[in-house]
Amino acid sequence: MRLESTVSHHFDSRDPEHIHRYLTEAYGTRGMRIDSDERRYRLSHRRLHAGPIRVDRVVQSTDLRVEVAEIESLVVCESTTSTVTRSCDGEESRYRPGDVFLNARPGRPYRVRWQPGEVVLCQLDRQLFDQIASPAPGRRPSPVRFTGLEPGSAVLADHWRATAHYVRLAVLSNPEASRQPLVLGAAARTLAAAALAVFPNTALTEPTGPDRRDAVAPVLRRAISFMEEHAHRDIGPADVAAAAAVSVRSLQLAFRRHLDSTPMAHLRQIRLERAHHDLRLGDPQHDTVNRIATRWGFLSHSRFTAHYRSVFGIPPSRTLHS
Repeated sequence: MRLESTVSHHFDSRDPEHIHRYLTEAYGTRGMRIDSDERRYRLSHRRLHAGPIRVDRVVQSTDLRVEVAEIESLVVCESTTSTVTRSCDGEESRYRPGDVFLNARPGRPYRVRWQPGEVVLCQLDRQLFDQIASPAPGRRPSPVRFTGLEPGSAVLADHWRATAHYVRLAVLSNPEASRQPLVLGAAARTLAAAALAVFPNTALTEPTGPDRRDAVAPVLRRAISFMEEHAHRDIGPADVAAAAAVSVRSLQLAFRRHLDSTPMAHLRQIRLERAHHDLRLGDPQHDTVNRIATRWGFLSHSRFTAHYRSVFGIPPSRTLHS
């Protein structure tokens, strides 16, 4: 997965035909019908787009009835000031401001009645979930399916809101962070992992018998070697597992069993050492700690500084200026 940078786009119109054409293209569906009792209404659509993730703030001024044949991506909705009624697969639910829900199961038709107000939509390409939960090479694929359209609990709904807010403001709206492929890739997988944690689905998280048999030391060595070679690239658990020729669950178990760690924690440690190297060779007249840290996928300056100090015994600024 290669992400170049965030693209920002704003659409605003009072022309129903123009709105229909725009939304059809924006959400990748040819089967969309929009009805309103008003001949003209206003819709404003602001999008932050980075590869497989799109975060939209949409405001409209009327009572809209929308029918969609299907959308292949997963769309997580948060109503901020609107009331939305959604019908999908024979289920009808009503959502008020503050509620979080899925518009539909990917690939399934649905209908919504959208009262005037704002909703925030986070659209995730289905390929993202293969980065979080994928079968081992050569085994029969078992794509993740979402079996419920609402969060498992109020606490999980809060988790989604906090995660989406962080990614939207700290990553997609941050000019420095949004230019760094490592940061964008991590943000995309963070959103996908949050969706898997919040909404009921078929992803397997516990290792199976074959997964346990595969979690051996040679697998760990292959995984670490791949990480060392490709730490500068946007790689995720599925990439490392494929290089080690095991499932993601086997990979996770191998790291837990032999290193009492996780694959991504080990990758962060490798990148911390690369950042340390760049700080030692950096020019304080042109380089900054934040720029070097972000280059290696560390977004939070305070967390990077704390982690760096715990490993190297001094703050990163001292390394840069030494």
